[in-house]
Amino acid sequence: MIADLNKDRPVRAALLGAGYIADWHAGAIQATPGVELVAVCDTSQAAATALAETYGIAPYTDLATMLDAGICDAVHIVTPPQTHRMLAETCLNAGQHVLVEKPVALSAEDTLAIHEAALANDRIFAAGHNFMGTPGYMRLRDAVEMGRVGCVAAAEINWHFPLAPLRSGPFGLWLLQEPRNLLLELGPHLFAFAVDLFGPLHIEHVSLSKPIAIPGDTTRPQSWRILATAGRVAVTINLSLVETMDDRSVTLHGSTATARLDYANDVLVIDAENAADIVANPFLRQMSLAGQHLREGMVNGVRQLVSLNRKSPYGLSFFGLTGAFYTAIRTGRPLDKRFSGDSAVAVMTAIDAALALLPKPEKKPKPATRKKPKPSVLIIGGTGFIGRDLTRAWVARGRDVRVLSRGQSGPFDDIADHVELFGASLSNPDQLAAAMDGIEIVYHLGKSLDATWDAALKNDVGVTETIARAANASGVARFIYTGTIASYDMSDPGVTITEQTGFADDMTDRNIYARSKAECEARLLEMHRKYALPLTIARPGIVVGKGGPLQHWGIGRWHGAGAVRIWGKGNHTLPFVLNEDVAEALILMAENDAAIGQSFNLVGEPMLSACDYFDAIHARLGARIKVKPGNLTAFYASASVKYALKKHVLRRGGLSNPSLADWKSRAHFSPFDNSLPKAVLGWAPEARRDVFLTKAIDEADLLGF
Repeated sequence: MIADLNKDRPVRAALLGAGYIADWHAGAIQATPGVELVAVCDTSQAAATALAETYGIAPYTDLATMLDAGICDAVHIVTPPQTHRMLAETCLNAGQHVLVEKPVALSAEDTLAIHEAALANDRIFAAGHNFMGTPGYMRLRDAVEMGRVGCVAAAEINWHFPLAPLRSGPFGLWLLQEPRNLLLELGPHLFAFAVDLFGPLHIEHVSLSKPIAIPGDTTRPQSWRILATAGRVAVTINLSLVETMDDRSVTLHGSTATARLDYANDVLVIDAENAADIVANPFLRQMSLAGQHLREGMVNGVRQLVSLNRKSPYGLSFFGLTGAFYTAIRTGRPLDKRFSGDSAVAVMTAIDAALALLPKPEKKPKPATRKKPKPSVLIIGGTGFIGRDLTRAWVARGRDVRVLSRGQSGPFDDIADHVELFGASLSNPDQLAAAMDGIEIVYHLGKSLDATWDAALKNDVGVTETIARAANASGVARFIYTGTIASYDMSDPGVTITEQTGFADDMTDRNIYARSKAECEARLLEMHRKYALPLTIARPGIVVGKGGPLQHWGIGRWHGAGAVRIWGKGNHTLPFVLNEDVAEALILMAENDAAIGQSFNLVGEPMLSACDYFDAIHARLGARIKVKPGNLTAFYASASVKYALKKHVLRRGGLSNPSLADWKSRAHFSPFDNSLPKAVLGWAPEARRDVFLTKAIDEADLLGF
């Protein structure tokens, strides 16, 4: 199959797509012997360049150009699912082997087309069913094949894992655009286990529950229960996306034993009877389980420690997938059936059958009229948590709004006669100028979460300057930028912060997000002084309300939905603020000329500590979240050790090591004085505790059910 491969050099691999998942593929490629990562291609020049600089590879923005360059032998396709078939066929026809992220395609028909293109071109096509790449899954499969579980009568395959975007957005994601996309996105993991262990699936029943309303759209099911058979095995597939404890597992009920694989944590435990007498049997059985858990914990703990978490279970799943793919390429042997084209077709055939049993989708809401919007307000970041409320608040005031969006679907279908979705690159002055045509008020609510300071200067600071220059050149009446209170030094409880407090002159010891936001503010203020940019700066506090996440990292470090380690002891008042109050303040800034040139800390009335907040969640929702105080000195020490190891052992550059004061700032020890926005803008944040809690907790869909 690979007679044309030069055995004297590594297999050359390229990434097609530079999003979040591409980084996992890149790490797995680099960890695979005999493989060299050489290029990345993405239609976004900024995304391609950023990933290329991280791994020292060549960036491309055009697939044909990359393929014509002849620099690669295999391509990992990690683009949006609807592009997979076309891109895979293009690469296969160009002589490339392909590994396609799940879902491989949108139907069994499309998956079969990819498979047939691979066969026609004598190339390897691998499906990205990565969770079957873990060592634990291989041991489970071996146990089944060796008869340790006996004859398997039933299997339960679970995905109980919160999907926060269902409740807090962004709602323009592909997986949220249609109810079926949820199963297309997550189902391949679960169906692939069943197909690999037992063969083709016959779908008998699908039930949906726990619907949640998507703003401007219809509802989405958060719980799926699928009943199927595979030969003589009864298969139950459970998919739950509400805020529950993580349980991603495969449980096999056999005549000899019950085997349970926690595939998210790579833990396999086999519970079997023993032949001891009736007194010793319970003891020995539990000791066997305890011993297995101890072994799994020790192996995984040591593995992650010595690899600096590069060999986490999730990372190992990609190593296993990538290793199987390149072993087949180098040896010419058939690809492991876990990832083969035949298996991919069987998986998508079963998913098609499940989708066919779904009820007819609800009709999407339509706007009251079909008039074309005439926007005078532009919101960058309008599909985010704050942006959604701000957009709707402006529409309620009679203004049409233009929202910069990567896609043409968003959470405003019901008010589409007043909201225009506009695609533009934030680094392209010409496209930004077009976006600002007819605009009086510009909001920049966007942010860039970067791992290095150089990346932040390019993706956050540089982009913000470009947006501001375009706004000023367009003659807008107001440019409103959202910074963050995180840029303040909030480590001293004896210092009350006002808008006059200012940031430190030297921000190099701060986390990159806080430092980058402060730098954006400094450069915007310089543009205000030099070029009369009509600037107003807003710094929201810890924003809560409908559409906000349960796992809010402004409060502490979360460990799933059920446990959080608070920044500090959690008994001091935090700067909470309702999202609707933030939106109201942002509108008041645009309507009040006295706001030009000023900054406002948008912090609600002092009301709750972190412990108060979690006590209220328990009282109102019945959910007792395990809350532990966090020692900030210990956080700092641990982060410093990790920083040193990454810098000196892994040789990673551009990283930062925030100071102890920065870690203490995360606890928001310093109180805030919110009198300025109240005096200048007439802002009146919610002061009634019970009303605040109703909006922040009862009506916020924190748990999703």
